[in-house]
Amino acid sequence: MTRRLQKKYLMIILGYSVLLLLIPYMLDYRTKSAHIIKHGQQQRRCPDSEIWNNSNTTDTTEDAAVNRSLSNKMHIYLHATWRTGSSFLGELFNQHPDVFYLYEPMWHIWQSLYPGDAASLQGAVRDMMDALFRCDFSVLKLYAGNQNISTAFIFGWKMNKVICSEPLCDGHKRNELGLVKEDVCGKCQRKDIKELERECKKYPVMVIKGVRVLDLGVLVPLIRDPTINLKIIQLFRDPRAVHNSRLKSKQALVKESIQVLRSRKQTEKYKRLLVPNNRGNRAENYVSSAMELICDNWLNDMMLILNAPYWVKRNFMKIRYEDLVFHPLAELQKLYRFSNLSSFPAMDKFVLNMTHGSGYSSDKPFLISSRDAKEAIFAWRERLNVEQIAEVEAYCSEVMRQLGYQKNSLDKT
Repeated sequence: MTRRLQKKYLMIILGYSVLLLLIPYMLDYRTKSAHIIKHGQQQRRCPDSEIWNNSNTTDTTEDAAVNRSLSNKMHIYLHATWRTGSSFLGELFNQHPDVFYLYEPMWHIWQSLYPGDAASLQGAVRDMMDALFRCDFSVLKLYAGNQNISTAFIFGWKMNKVICSEPLCDGHKRNELGLVKEDVCGKCQRKDIKELERECKKYPVMVIKGVRVLDLGVLVPLIRDPTINLKIIQLFRDPRAVHNSRLKSKQALVKESIQVLRSRKQTEKYKRLLVPNNRGNRAENYVSSAMELICDNWLNDMMLILNAPYWVKRNFMKIRYEDLVFHPLAELQKLYRFSNLSSFPAMDKFVLNMTHGSGYSSDKPFLISSRDAKEAIFAWRERLNVEQIAEVEAYCSEVMRQLGYQKNSLDKT
């Protein structure tokens, strides 16, 4: 009898021990199952919405909107590509007395890290923008090498209205409109970067113009950040006109074109583009090939915004270069309303003068000057041959359709 009881108790003890050992595994299995179910639900969600629903962000859409409204300073990124008229668009902000404007600050990254491909530099471009929008210019030290960081280090500083005006310099007056004279600004005393940071913090609106963000999705973390209150103005232009202008400035665009092409070298399509057929004019081939990628990037940006939530769309503005130069006053009003800026008669006169000049462009690429709007828009019809036009229309057909550009007629050509 005693031995039976001992066996019974032994079996109870063993069963209890086994149960204790199984409990952790059961709990762990339950946790993993829940995770798998949750992950499966996430996988079935629309992929276009994933980019806007970062699990690391605790703000709801409503909370983000409230936080954005609490930010007193507005930050605007002029999103463009080479030869779309972005310098002219940027100048409309550079001239405004309430705007702190920076022209292509991410140029320093591409120059310092050359020949890095464009895709690998996108994170650094975004991080620099993040720092600059907070008036933290120390980020430039990462790309300065042995150079001293001062106002004269900033790319395009001789055309910057803030740097070349009081109190940093007496070369120009901030409230008087007119293109900055490089020879005058070049005589300005170089100021410590901390002084530029202090000036940056005084302005209610900060604008950065750039051509080195290839994918708008890279900026999503900045768009979601309520402390930045970021708005984006994307500039488009007829791809045929862009191609014509790029060919005109091909020697100045070779390095950038190679960096853009190298970012897609892993696919057979872009390997083809990176190896020019005509070795006699490699510069023209690189610049022409990069145009295909530019149209691909434009289309991706348009699809991204199309599927974006409302709070993103209301902080995004699309503008065509043709509309800007044909209807400068109306488009200027739209731009300034979007940017919470007020226009004034002197600004209206300035934009009219800039679009009613003589000639297509200057001999120097990237020089801001008064142009004849019609000649600038339609120059590609006379300067591109039939084959060049047909090629651009072929690989940019969907972009042209989305933006409302009609294909050319061979008879008219």
